[in-house]
Amino acid sequence: MRIITEAKLREFWTVNQSAETAMREWIKIVRAADWKNFSDVRATFNHADVFGDCTIFDVGGNKYRIIAKVRYQRHSVFIRFVLTHIEYDKNKWHSDCK
Repeated sequence: MRIITEAKLREFWTVNQSAETAMREWIKIVRAADWKNFSDVRATFNHADVFGDCTIFDVGGNKYRIIAKVRYQRHSVFIRFVLTHIEYDKNKWHSDCK
């Protein structure tokens, strides 16, 4: 899969340095993936969820969330938000996924 706006991940781990290893591992896994549907995503990330048009990835032992729009036909993952668990719980990202 191709990751679009990977810079958002780097920006996040620049501020949250403890997230870098987990984010780099997520990038490595996603780049190697060949997802055709959400079932394929769940086979790779068993804690992934869907909300509207977005896929939510739990990263770093549930400490971080990556909110992305996965376009299976284009083999693309568009990063919309990278959040701590606390930021995620505020639900400010919801409107982007409806």
